[in-house]
Amino acid sequence: MTDIIYLTSPQVSNEALNALFDAAWKGHQHRDFQPILQRSLTYMCAYSEEVLVGFVNVAWDGGVHAFLLDTTVHRDFQRQGIGQQLVQEAIREARRQGCHWLHVDFEPHLESFYRACGFQDTRAGLIQLQR
Repeated sequence: MTDIIYLTSPQVSNEALNALFDAAWKGHQHRDFQPILQRSLTYMCAYSEEVLVGFVNVAWDGGVHAFLLDTTVHRDFQRQGIGQQLVQEAIREARRQGCHWLHVDFEPHLESFYRACGFQDTRAGLIQLQR
């Protein structure tokens, strides 16, 4: 197994992020990540030999609530603990920056992953604004 390096909010290009999302998510549409990253509380990146292989974004409300978004690991690196390590690093950084709560929404098939990361079930509401 290759050594993985975890970095907090490094400079990361749209090309690297779009390549990662292409490798992890079927049907990914390329986008400009920079406006998102500029507004984030923090984000974590995982690298293998200088190639971006993992990412998680921590958005926030400007106060005590943070939101985990876009947890992504390259398909060739999945099931090696990289996703859980990214989430643990994000938890530590959000706590360090003064957040009291870290929220995450996920699809049912990801429940065991997020439970293993320490998340508990809560009641929440959701409305789809665009289809």
